Amino acid sequence: MSRRSTDPGETIEIGFDEILYLCGKEGVVGIVKAGVGQWFIETEEEEVVLSTEEDDLFVASGFGTDERMINGIRCMLYLVREIGSPLIVLPKDHPASGRLRIVVSAGEKTTISCDIVPGTHPEQDVLCGGDEFDGMQVIGVAGGVRLQNIDLSKIDMRISRM
Repeated sequence: MSRRSTDPGETIEIGFDEILYLCGKEGVVGIVKAGVGQWFIETEEEEVVLSTEEDDLFVASGFGTDERMINGIRCMLYLVREIGSPLIVLPKDHPASGRLRIVVSAGEKTTISCDIVPGTHPEQDVLCGGDEFDGMQVIGVAGGVRLQNIDLSKIDMRISRM
């Protein structure tokens, strides 16, 4: 993994066939372009159809840092984007939320928060993550990803083929 330092708001270039990994001490965030499409969000009460545009993103947050977690994030993003697996939103008091190791959001912008329950936010603009990513904003832009509110000098970053 390479080390990069960035000012808040730096854009990282990624193509549709690439995944950007941000690896901290407690967790990993994986980011891919969603592309134009329709995705299903399943809640206890309803099914919601989410439409994405070319530069929108899927963001996955994993609780762990080993190669199994990195591979799991890649697999999860592949299942959602390529296979069309729905995004599942659990009720806040569901016992499985504490067992989720990877959570995913979709859309133009995602904010990482360590103060929410994993897998319980149907809005898709907030995603549970570790302390080192708390407050980070991930924004889809033409040809890449804009990262705000994160000091990348403390994060290992790499780009791989999806």
